[in-house]
Amino acid sequence: MKKNYTFLLLLFFTVCFSQIPSGYYDTATGTGYTLKTQLYNIIKGHTDNGYAGLYTTYQTSDVDNFYENDGTVLDMYSENPSGTDPYNYSIGSTQRCGNYSAEGDCYNREHIIPQSVFNEQSPMVADAHFITPTDGKVNGIRSNYPHGTVSSATYTSQNGGKLGSSSVSGYSGTVFEPIDAFKGDIARMYFYFATRYENTVAGYSYAMFDGSSNKVFTTAFLNVLLAWNSQDPVSAREIARNNAIYARQNNRNPY
Repeated sequence: MKKNYTFLLLLFFTVCFSQIPSGYYDTATGTGYTLKTQLYNIIKGHTDNGYAGLYTTYQTSDVDNFYENDGTVLDMYSENPSGTDPYNYSIGSTQRCGNYSAEGDCYNREHIIPQSVFNEQSPMVADAHFITPTDGKVNGIRSNYPHGTVSSATYTSQNGGKLGSSSVSGYSGTVFEPIDAFKGDIARMYFYFATRYENTVAGYSYAMFDGSSNKVFTTAFLNVLLAWNSQDPVSAREIARNNAIYARQNNRNPY
């Protein structure tokens, strides 16, 4: 068990070296928690473009040039990677929420780690590496629930995302499960948050967190995230998103 857990930690802190500026990770020379802290020192202090600035970032970071290739908003909560999307949003201000009552009404900004966890503080509240454009209705349905595996769904979105009772070992609450195509994307956003905010994360209370600054996640949720990271490797879409956000924030997601 100890050997397996150590192996998981090594996987967790393995850096993805794809299209990285020369010298960016030169000081990331360690392993395990030492490497995590080295990465924190590299990616901290990013440019904060403000909450409204997220929509400007999305004009380059979250454009569908990969599935329909139609230049619409690439929304992980509505995208259908293998068929026709149930609805689309154009890049720009005309379809931003506002009020909504159903899927397809408008899109807004989804904090993969909810704002309430860090009390809506800056710079977390506007960090595009873990805040994505998503359908307003599905964002609202997901609410502040953890991401995890669902045993019995009470709501299924039009692209197949599910809200329902948890099948995560040791957690009996409600969770939201995205479709398989984006599970790795979401897992790596959690890993980014755990690293970028290493200096404050121990003070955050959340079902997925264990109250530490090193491991950050409970073992059960860490196992889920590691499985998603493995099952859904880094895609061309994620690399392009990372590059676009780097151009705006001057920091990268190293996972």
